Amino acid sequence: MQLNIKNKFNTELPADPILENSRRQVKEACFSFVKPKQTENPELIHVSPEMLTNLGLTEADAKSEDFLNVFTGNTVLANTKPYAMCYGGHQFGHWAGQLGDGRAINLAEVEHNNTDWALQLKGAGPTPYSRTADGLAVLRSSVREYLCSEALHYLGVPTTRALSLVLSGDNVLRDMFYNGNSAYEKGAIVSRVAPSFLRFGSYQIFAARKDKKTLKMLVDYTIKHHFSHLGTPSKATYLEFFNTVLERTLELIIHWQRVGFVHGVMNTDNLSILGLTIDYGPYGWLEGYDNDWTPNTTDREHKRYRFGAQLDIGHWNLYQLANTLYPLIEDTEGLQSSLNAYHKNAKFQYIVMMRSKLGLHTEESSDVDFIISLEKILQLTETDMTIFFRKLSVFSISDATEGLTIIKDAFYKIDEVTDDIVQQWNSWFNSYTKRLKKETLAFEERQLKMNAVNPKYVLRNYMAQLAIDDANKGDYKLIDTLFNLLKKPYDEQPKNEKWFAKRPDWARHKVGCSMLSCSS
Repeated sequence: MQLNIKNKFNTELPADPILENSRRQVKEACFSFVKPKQTENPELIHVSPEMLTNLGLTEADAKSEDFLNVFTGNTVLANTKPYAMCYGGHQFGHWAGQLGDGRAINLAEVEHNNTDWALQLKGAGPTPYSRTADGLAVLRSSVREYLCSEALHYLGVPTTRALSLVLSGDNVLRDMFYNGNSAYEKGAIVSRVAPSFLRFGSYQIFAARKDKKTLKMLVDYTIKHHFSHLGTPSKATYLEFFNTVLERTLELIIHWQRVGFVHGVMNTDNLSILGLTIDYGPYGWLEGYDNDWTPNTTDREHKRYRFGAQLDIGHWNLYQLANTLYPLIEDTEGLQSSLNAYHKNAKFQYIVMMRSKLGLHTEESSDVDFIISLEKILQLTETDMTIFFRKLSVFSISDATEGLTIIKDAFYKIDEVTDDIVQQWNSWFNSYTKRLKKETLAFEERQLKMNAVNPKYVLRNYMAQLAIDDANKGDYKLIDTLFNLLKKPYDEQPKNEKWFAKRPDWARHKVGCSMLSCSS
């Protein structure tokens, strides 16, 4: 197995001088050197063929003992020094101080086909940032991260990637519901891959400590390697850096809203500086369309990170990043101007995105009200988001009265669709018909365009849980089935039609199928 190692992060940035792997506050350093924990009896469960190719590896490599040892942390690659990154963050709106890679260890950086990738193991043991935790991960959370990061990629959503999923062979003690009932679960390790795992909190920690020197070094490094088109670092460059991060973050969240993805824990330490989906914890997919839904049990009361709030939370987090960069820019006007424009741009991009989901490719002044009216009707009774928008592409202006029939499979409880709701839907479809008549696209072309933005298949929580249940019994076939299904989420895939269905009743309140905790 041969990888083209090109380490930059741990050679160009300041390291923690203490080499002992003990929990501590790490000052004036971007990372700490640390070796992964040795695993007892590792077993490879699954590997992503595309990511193998992206790294310059082959399927033969993936079957080798070297691959298994490297991507479980049992072997350290030659000429590399694994490390954990230092960062802080706001958690649920409150500054939490130093956080860092508590259970993620970066192995190396690799270059292949002029693309840089950072390799990271999640669940490979404790680091100086593990606080009271063990640095390990369990199979259920690892399956969810492995499948979802690749699924989002194929949906066209910016994301970190997953190379491999491995059973560590060790048992890990977890209190899944934080209720004092701890139990042993199977341990697992996901190999995560991304151009960089830098997040907002990577910069916040230095601003909070008034360490302007290290902050500047890290921002300059980031611009040099990930935003080189901005040019030589300067106050103007730093402002453009912020603007670019803002644009990418907004674009990312618009994608989330398009496919019904709810991150669940949008703390500043969980937002990528590159605008990637990062840190798959208690995420979820909308079943019934509900702006107030959150998959995170920790957020059940206040619903800070609910589906309908994700764009606003993006702005809040960007405000924290602006405060972080202020010591380098020393001028609030440009930062404030960008932040002020965020909401207007978010509204504009959201409406453009919703038009595309509805097959509308011209603009009408009434579109905003029309879209708002749809969102209200969707929430009158539990209506499956994915099924509704996918079925909508079949609607023809030749017979507006068929609208409700076309989408009826999206209703979870058809007996709750009262006469009043039926009347509201019929009225909406009449308006939709009039709106479509102003479009120039032929029916077939409109349908193709709608089906290219409205997925047929997403990783519903119950689907992931079924794979987890099987995996806990040593059966990994469903992981492979779902992995391949989700590689083509916009295709019809008639042989996989059973997955184009509402969440089954048994999964409504089943553990792992409705809401999840951060325990992993």
